[in-house]
Amino acid sequence: MSGHSKWANIKHKKGKADAQKGQIFTKLGREIIVAARSGGGEPANNFRLKLAIDKAKAANMPNDNIQRAIQKGVGGGEGSQYEELRYEGYAPGGVAVMVNVLTDNRNRTAGEMRHIFSKNGGNLGETGCVGWMFKEKGQLILPKEGNSRGEDEIMLLVLEAGAEDLHSEEEHYQVLTAPEDMEKVRQTLLEHGVTIAEAEVSLIPENTTEIADEEQARKIIRLIDFLEEHDDVQGVYVNFELAEVLANQEF
Repeated sequence: MSGHSKWANIKHKKGKADAQKGQIFTKLGREIIVAARSGGGEPANNFRLKLAIDKAKAANMPNDNIQRAIQKGVGGGEGSQYEELRYEGYAPGGVAVMVNVLTDNRNRTAGEMRHIFSKNGGNLGETGCVGWMFKEKGQLILPKEGNSRGEDEIMLLVLEAGAEDLHSEEEHYQVLTAPEDMEKVRQTLLEHGVTIAEAEVSLIPENTTEIADEEQARKIIRLIDFLEEHDDVQGVYVNFELAEVLANQEF
């Protein structure tokens, strides 16, 4: 998830592939509904809604769908039924896993989360069992391709705007901020012509576990895949890095 991890690249590529699934519109719609319900239907006055709309547009979600989701949120009805929950557990190898969901049936979702974890070699834990390992951060992903500014220049821009750190990955830069500073950093980058592929409030692990065994890595990623494919899941966060020995493996 963070640092100089090949998993960060895999996750970023997976995100592009996931955006091609029709299911993504359902997840994006739910986030828009809940964001509009909690903070109002005007993106200018509701940062969470603005981020949700930006993400929906990046996934080519039709504008009519976006507007309907906003109206559901501000008008109650279906939107008022969604509940925000967070599940914590362990993947194979003791890797910490955090799962954010939006659900209209917490009992059903809890049972399905437990089943996914156990079927894929993991364990669903109690609230707080791994949450202390993660910090909520603003995260911006800047693709290297198409960005004319170099790493030093981008580093200077984001730090002056209030960012905490910048990591250089294989295909992109990862900028981390305090959640409340993310919009200022985002606006600074946009004003200087820097392309931003993603901007979201994410859960970043403070420390990571290195995985060097290929079979174990595949089991961990398979669990993450099953979690991310669940309709109620909005985000999956883990604290592992792939060792250099696995750098050329396909997952």
